[in-house]
Amino acid sequence: MSFPHYLWLNTSSSLRCFEQPLLNYLSKRVSIARWEYSQTQDEASSLDIAIELLNDYLQKTTHPVHLIGHSTSGLLGFLYARQYPEKIASLTLLGVGADVAIDWQFHYYTHLQALNRKKVLHTMAYNLFGCYDDRTIEGLVKILEKDLDSSLSPHSLWQRANFPHNGVSVPLMVCGSLDDPIVEATELHKWQPLLKASDRLHLHPDGGHFFHFFQSQQAGKRILSFWQSLCLLNQMQVIVNKG
Repeated sequence: MSFPHYLWLNTSSSLRCFEQPLLNYLSKRVSIARWEYSQTQDEASSLDIAIELLNDYLQKTTHPVHLIGHSTSGLLGFLYARQYPEKIASLTLLGVGADVAIDWQFHYYTHLQALNRKKVLHTMAYNLFGCYDDRTIEGLVKILEKDLDSSLSPHSLWQRANFPHNGVSVPLMVCGSLDDPIVEATELHKWQPLLKASDRLHLHPDGGHFFHFFQSQQAGKRILSFWQSLCLLNQMQVIVNKG
């Protein structure tokens, strides 16, 4: 069995349900695998360890792969692409601003300094999903609590991480939403001066931080178009080289 050319990154099993619609859409059109990173509460949250494990996994492939990830999963893909660009055919970031470290946990720990945990989580659940139903909010709060306990994040109550504002050498697509309360449109627009000729920036008019859940078909079409453009570009380069 050949190694897939497309790889979805997941660093949060508790939020997996929100990526499934887009992953289902893409999997019907390309052969895409999912790589997951999980940890227990006793383990340190380390992006370096995740990069090392991802690199071990990608040792199995003989061709560059197209990476795609949302939020912190996208951050992992970004850092990996900077360290191992020869292994990456392209990088697609969903809900990742030019300040690549900003995720919902960044906002959570920032607000936790002034408010209690329960109130912050309820506010985050409402802002992230725009729900008014109390029962739904309670269910979303439980999901966010699990994410705090088991997902990979560079942030904590004691520190919020940050990384240099720069791009990657591999082809890049950034997708976001204009009404994202976590990664605001101004952060997404900061990608513009960092983009290369092959890169794309697409902003959905709505959908919030999980726009790829609410707008899975529209997001999927944009992503497939990006991948197809790279295939055509590679074919043209082969023709030019042969000529």
